[in-house]
Amino acid sequence: KKTPHLAFLVILTTLSSLGESPPVGGCNEKRMLAMLPRCGKTFAEKMMKVEVWKWCNLSEFIVYYESFTNCTEVETNVVGCYWPNPLAESFIAGVHRQFFQNCSVDRQDWEDPPDEILIPLITVPVLLTIAMTGVVVWRSKHTEQVL
Repeated sequence: KKTPHLAFLVILTTLSSLGESPPVGGCNEKRMLAMLPRCGKTFAEKMMKVEVWKWCNLSEFIVYYESFTNCTEVETNVVGCYWPNPLAESFIAGVHRQFFQNCSVDRQDWEDPPDEILIPLITVPVLLTIAMTGVVVWRSKHTEQVL
């Protein structure tokens, strides 16, 4: 039977392992750096199941990457360190360089077209709208006279 004190410790330990706060005692960076490669090794093994040409398509390995991220977070918190931290980020960046260095970010920088193109694209529809409104008003006044 659990005592209230023991239940509190179980809850505190669970929260610590979920990344809410690192355990008391400080960050053991040396131990963290020794444990993180296990996450990288597991991720590398899983990535070998994905064809290399699909490594730039996140939907092909998102589950593996989520496991890798969760692993680094848990291992970091277990040794009393916050996550993310500069050392963990450096390790993760190394894994990114290993697997994703050839992936480019397909981001287009949109620019306005030159004024010679932009001005007619704006004025022509405005002028057509005014002209059509004028034709409708003119036609509605002349329709009464025709009847």
